[in-house]
Amino acid sequence: MRKPFPIPRSLLVAAAVALPAAIGACATHRYYDSDDRVYHRWNHDEVVLYQRWEVETRRPHVDFDRRSDDDRRAYWHWRHDHRDDHRERHGDRD
Repeated sequence: MRKPFPIPRSLLVAAAVALPAAIGACATHRYYDSDDRVYHRWNHDEVVLYQRWEVETRRPHVDFDRRSDDDRRAYWHWRHDHRDDHRERHGDRD
């Protein structure tokens, strides 16, 4: 009977460390925009726009998850009005 190929311990440790990071990097949040009737991916570009909305509307920073439904609707409305500004700066990535 043949012995299985031995896996170096350092390789196992590296995999154990890298796997959760790789899985987490693939996860993205999606939020439903009732005005648009679509889901938006919450990525770096969305964070930049959200932070800009907070500054321009003089709101304190609060995670989007914790915003009231009224604030969320206000953000999506603002975002639709500023969509072209974002596209001009960063290309057609929505």
